[in-house]
Amino acid sequence: MKEKFKKFTDEDVKGILDALVVTFPEAHCELNHRNPFQLLVATILSAQATDKTVNKVTDKLFLKYQIPEDFLSIPQEVLEQEIKEIGLYRSKSKNIQAMCRELLERFNGKVPSTMEELVSLPGVGRKTANVVLSNAFGIPAIAVDTHVFRVSNRIGLATADNVEKTEDMLMENIPKDRWSHAHHLLIWHGRRICAARNPKCPVCPISGYCRYYSGLEEK
Repeated sequence: MKEKFKKFTDEDVKGILDALVVTFPEAHCELNHRNPFQLLVATILSAQATDKTVNKVTDKLFLKYQIPEDFLSIPQEVLEQEIKEIGLYRSKSKNIQAMCRELLERFNGKVPSTMEELVSLPGVGRKTANVVLSNAFGIPAIAVDTHVFRVSNRIGLATADNVEKTEDMLMENIPKDRWSHAHHLLIWHGRRICAARNPKCPVCPISGYCRYYSGLEEK
């Protein structure tokens, strides 16, 4: 049985990721989008909301509003009604319109492709920026959402108490060419097996590596 806090070897990390690839061969970004701008809007909307709910809203939203100018052509109150099914819709409406204004004023309406520029936009933090960088521009990145944070620290790929440290540890422990795919694998694992409550440990493909599961066995 593994020591509780022994650092994973490179082979351990490869074994974990390979097992998740076999379990979730189709793992990908589940936010519907056709371009970087749509992905940026959808990711802002996804904070404290499920991808399913966001997709339900954006399926209609993106038919009406396709570029930054479209989102700025309506009052904030109208946009609020368009996204009202999603939590925090008032602050998200405000951020989306402020973000669109900044895109037009500073980036000619185009979504920038660097972390520094993305996080300078209203409503965009590192998680949102990493989602856009990896999925819209193919730049290696690990976006740490609630699933990635929980799963990676539960398994032992990270041992951190906040998302920033978790991101740093994952980037250190996971080969750079696997960062973006690892992000999706951890999300899919968190949604389908490694739930916040009552994780399905008996059917988990990586329980042999998992420090949480080892702790359960030791009790």
